[in-house]
Amino acid sequence: MKVPVEQNIMELLAKLKGIAQNGGAGYFGVADLAPATGFIREQGGDIPASFPAAVSVGIAMPVGLVEMLAVAETDPGVLVTYDRYVYHVCNLMLDQLTFNLAREIEGAGYRAMPVAASLRVPGRHFAGVFSHKLAAHLSGMGWIGKSCLLITPRDGPRVRWGTVLTDAPLPAGKPMEKGCRGCAKCVEACPAGAIKGRDFNPAEPRSARLDVEKCEEYRNYVAVNKGVRTCGKCLAVCPYSNRRTVKAPV
Repeated sequence: MKVPVEQNIMELLAKLKGIAQNGGAGYFGVADLAPATGFIREQGGDIPASFPAAVSVGIAMPVGLVEMLAVAETDPGVLVTYDRYVYHVCNLMLDQLTFNLAREIEGAGYRAMPVAASLRVPGRHFAGVFSHKLAAHLSGMGWIGKSCLLITPRDGPRVRWGTVLTDAPLPAGKPMEKGCRGCAKCVEACPAGAIKGRDFNPAEPRSARLDVEKCEEYRNYVAVNKGVRTCGKCLAVCPYSNRRTVKAPV
C-alpha cells in the first residue's frame, strides 16, 4: 500500500523539527517564497530564486550576552565576548544545523540548499546570497523592524537565523504583522545615525530604512579603537529583547 504524499510530508516535517530542536534551535518555521521571488533573484540570482520554499531556524542569544551592549561606552571585553559567541559559536551551530536539515530533506527526495549564516557575497553591497530574515518573516516567526532586524515577540532581535532553501511541499506559515508601532528606541540608540525610523515596506529598498554605509563606517571605527567590529546597540535597546519570559515550545 502506497503511503499518501501528505503523510510523508508530515513525517518529514516532524523529523526536521526534531533535528532543529536537538541542534539547539528554539525557532522553526517554513516560508512560502513565492511573494518574494523577484527580490530573491535580484539579491542572489537564479539559483536561490528557483526554490519555492525555505525552512527557517533560529537560536536565541542569552539576554546577558546582549544587554550590556546598550551601554554607551561598552567595555572591549564585553564586545569581544559577544563577537565570539555570536559569530564563532552560534553561527557554527546554525551552519551545522542547516547542513543536517538539508541532508534530511534530500534523503526524502527533494532539493535542498543550506544558506551559510552571516556570509556576505563580494560585490553584493553588504548582502548574502539569501536573506535569513526574509525566510523567518515569511514563515511567521517575526516582523522586520525599523532596524531592519527580524523582531520576534518572544526574544526581539536577539535571534540568529539559518535557512535551507527547498522544493519540499512543507506546510508554510504566514507573515506576522509588524509590532514596533511608535517605538523608536533603536533609532535613538544608533551611534552611527544609520537607522532612519521607517516601518518595513516590501516595496522599498533596504536603503529607505537603513544606511548600511554609515553602519559599516561605525563598526570599522569600533574595530580600530576597540579591536572588534561589534556594536549591537539596536539589539540591546529593543523592548522585546529584554523580555525574560518562559519560552514556548517550538
